[in-house]
Amino acid sequence: MTLLTLVFLIPVFLVIMVSFSTPESLLRKGYSLFPSQMTLTTYQYLFKTGRQILQSYKVTIARTIIGPLISLVVMSMYSFVIAYRSFPGRKFYTYFLFFSSIFSGGLVASFIINVRYLKLYDNFLIFVLPTAISWFNVIILRTFIQTTIPDSLFEAAKIDGAGDFRIFIQIVLPLFKAGLATIGLFCVVGQWNEWSTALLYINKPELVPIQTMLQRIQNNINFIKNNSQMSATQEEQMILNALPTEAAQMAITVIATAPILCVYPFFQKYFVKGMTIGSVKG
Repeated sequence: MTLLTLVFLIPVFLVIMVSFSTPESLLRKGYSLFPSQMTLTTYQYLFKTGRQILQSYKVTIARTIIGPLISLVVMSMYSFVIAYRSFPGRKFYTYFLFFSSIFSGGLVASFIINVRYLKLYDNFLIFVLPTAISWFNVIILRTFIQTTIPDSLFEAAKIDGAGDFRIFIQIVLPLFKAGLATIGLFCVVGQWNEWSTALLYINKPELVPIQTMLQRIQNNINFIKNNSQMSATQEEQMILNALPTEAAQMAITVIATAPILCVYPFFQKYFVKGMTIGSVKG
């Protein structure tokens, strides 16, 4: 287990070390766990955006909290509907979910609906509403309910006079925590790493998430280096060579993944339980 842990930790350590390496060190030694020269220039360059990077972090944190909460509410109720065998309209909602898993309107249709009809351009809701439901996660939650909560429990609650919503709140949710935590972690990671939505729908700087902002910084570095090589003087060439490229990519990776790495241990026990429950029957 120690050797296996090292196999996973060494690449992470390598990324961190490369992010602190100077361009000269990378040119001479390449990627190294122990670089000959270390510097904070790369991080200083990335944090020159000042308040923008903090604002981008706020946007990302907000969507990472609000998005999964909305998704869990919607998907947990939907999964209960298609898992509860005596629920009216269960077949219709099951077929509707199945149909959406096969057919999709595509990017153009989604853009037209989100911009022209829902007015979500430059709107924070674009981060949380289109991703409120995932057919794959709904299927996982439905399977979780069917394998862990017996139908006899629903029937007993019905005999006692409980309605469908009360069964969901007082019976399903308390037995559903591990499954919700598992899907919640999927949603959190997905919201944190997602960057294409802001690229298509966000123009206001105050609504740009951290992933999209870091990608724009990396694109700017590459654009400057690739389009200034031919006409640059010797002094300008030295400045261009000093621009972090490989180190910037690694620093961006560190900035983008560090918060998730810190949060994951708190979800780990629920994640493991949610993935294994139902596999062994006692």
